[in-house]
Amino acid sequence: MKTRLPLVAAMVAMTATPLAAFDLSEMTEEERMIFRSEVRNYLMDNPEVLLEAINVLEQRQAEAQAANDVALVETNSDELFDDGYSWVGGNPDGDITIVEFMDYRCGYCRKAHPEVSELIESDGNIRYIVKEFPILGEQSVLASRFAIAVKSVEGDAAYETVHDLLMTMRGEVTEEALSAMSEEQGYDTPAVFDAMNSAETEAIIAQNRALAQRMAISGTPSFIFDSEMVRGYVPIDGMREILAEVRAEG
Repeated sequence: MKTRLPLVAAMVAMTATPLAAFDLSEMTEEERMIFRSEVRNYLMDNPEVLLEAINVLEQRQAEAQAANDVALVETNSDELFDDGYSWVGGNPDGDITIVEFMDYRCGYCRKAHPEVSELIESDGNIRYIVKEFPILGEQSVLASRFAIAVKSVEGDAAYETVHDLLMTMRGEVTEEALSAMSEEQGYDTPAVFDAMNSAETEAIIAQNRALAQRMAISGTPSFIFDSEMVRGYVPIDGMREILAEVRAEG
């Protein structure tokens, strides 16, 4: 097989004034054609160069995204970690705070739910915050309004119960189904439904959506582990690895 010159050497060989030839604008049309042909031939003979370049690009993009995410978390830390209205579970004095943006109709949120619960219980040192972020239609909105209203009327323990029930609920989310759920738990159903339609409940959902937009979060589930953002479902072993890395860095 023909041995090809490295690109720099090829360019030197192509012109009597090599320094000028490195400036494409100084090349003649013939030199450009030769140069392009040599580049193509080199890449065809050495396709691994493209893979190396793609890997480097992806690594740089990932690093830039991670740095940007850290900045976003820092800028929005008050609303993420201490907004005054989101439910806080786990260990309130935990050394790591996990924030989850979730939707009750999201299949991956439902898949993550038991794993997040197991993680919090087995670790024992996690502060966990839920951000109601209904993005999958009217049933999602209805479920979030109900959960927020239950918290407002019946308190944090009731919210935790309803959150679990909604995450495992089968069938359509309707006012009738939510009313039955409320009655089964012994809640003040009329007060809960009044709170569902209140300006305060609407404001919480609107604020969570605005926060998600600022955080460049468009899907569920999305997590923040202290300063590290994770978009999408992560199995429990992956979450444990993230926790270990965050603790090691801290």
